[in-house]
Amino acid sequence: MNENYGEGNLIARTEAFLNEVFSNWSDTIKALQTCEEVKSCAEELHIVSRCIDSLAIKACSNPNMSNRHVEGQDCSKYSAQDPALWNGISSENKSPHPGDDWWYEDLSSLILPLYKRVILSIEAKGMKPENVVGSLIYYIRRFIPMMNRQASFNDKNSVNQGTTTNSSISEADQRALLEEIMGLLPNKKGVTPSKYLLRLLCAATILHASPSCIENLEKRIGSQLDQAELVDLLIPNMGYSVETLYDIDCIQRIIDHFMSIYQAATASTSPCIIEEGSLIAGTDALAPMTIVANLIDAYLAEVAVDVNLKLPKFQALASAIPDYARPLDDALYHAIDVYLKAHPWLIDSEREQFCRLINCQKLSLEASTHAAQNERLPLRVIVQALFFEQLRLRTSISSWLYVSANIENSGNPIGNLDLPRNNGSGQLDPTQGAGNLRDLVSELEKECSCIRSEIQKLSKTKKSWSIIPKIFCRKNS
Repeated sequence: MNENYGEGNLIARTEAFLNEVFSNWSDTIKALQTCEEVKSCAEELHIVSRCIDSLAIKACSNPNMSNRHVEGQDCSKYSAQDPALWNGISSENKSPHPGDDWWYEDLSSLILPLYKRVILSIEAKGMKPENVVGSLIYYIRRFIPMMNRQASFNDKNSVNQGTTTNSSISEADQRALLEEIMGLLPNKKGVTPSKYLLRLLCAATILHASPSCIENLEKRIGSQLDQAELVDLLIPNMGYSVETLYDIDCIQRIIDHFMSIYQAATASTSPCIIEEGSLIAGTDALAPMTIVANLIDAYLAEVAVDVNLKLPKFQALASAIPDYARPLDDALYHAIDVYLKAHPWLIDSEREQFCRLINCQKLSLEASTHAAQNERLPLRVIVQALFFEQLRLRTSISSWLYVSANIENSGNPIGNLDLPRNNGSGQLDPTQGAGNLRDLVSELEKECSCIRSEIQKLSKTKKSWSIIPKIFCRKNS
């Protein structure tokens, strides 16, 4: 059947036909799908490998060169719909410009073994990792329906409910597919969006994937946890012994992976009383860790309403983020307040130990005001919040006093400090303004001394709530 027996023999005709097929994207897809029925024969004749190589070359090249949109076009139909077309030819010379994802849908029609070989060939030919990930996510979303939504408690019931064309895929097949796709995902950090990694983790948990697969996902998520969103962290607890609504242990392991990468060895954890603006401005170097701290505090507020969430688990999750990563403790205070409200049966010693997570020096004015009126908090926390708020106010006024003293000494006032003015003149009176500030600072010093003595008494005698009116005696007089 070769050319030795005559021109135009069967082998030459077959080769010419295959070359024509390989020149067209859609025909190559159909040829590769047909090979599934005669796989051994097609492999022996190298038809499968040639199809895969042709598809990989076209996917990595200009999509307009694949002739993907030529097949099946009806010129008369287009001319009837679009007046700009005449005899099937566009008079405006416009053509569609498909994006980088134009080949995702067609490859998703292949069975997993063939799809895997195509993806590996495409990756070997230099396709961008982002596009490879996009195709893998598209493929797995087609066969595992729970990947198309955020985590929910109803996902367990929808394991065997596929899409419109894949409703019969079993749980075992979905698990095998997920583990295979995980092996194909590029290891480069940030290439796979965190939301899809978290959805893969949720699906792997529901489908009871292998421990190595789940551990791999947790490490990947931990390396880019600062890119995650709260809604995707709410993974339902699908373990055999369900204690909490959400999988707290999984999030704990993810945080541990993150901290092992990003924790700064030289970061200082010693507290200091500074302005809120300075706290926020000094966190640029800790941006990823600060983002994660805010994310975890919001997560804690969501899971705190679970009455089955034990205090040690909440404490472990909150303390996994170091104190220096939180510019302000308002979000952590909110989460603790939600937990105390949902667990009113905690005894005083547990509340006392629990609230040690809060750094009262880093509460905003609004949070401090709320804490002063919060009956769920231990009395010590309320007094500390008031005490440090007074110290912050004293520090601010002292800085104003320092500036006014410099103005008084230099005799050249600059800026707008709202100092009193002499009657009938527009001149500033720095002497009078400095005197008022000194009086105010003196009163604040007396008040701070009073608060300090009350705290010492409280630690020894554990008196009742009568201390609160004493703190505010000056304000009410």
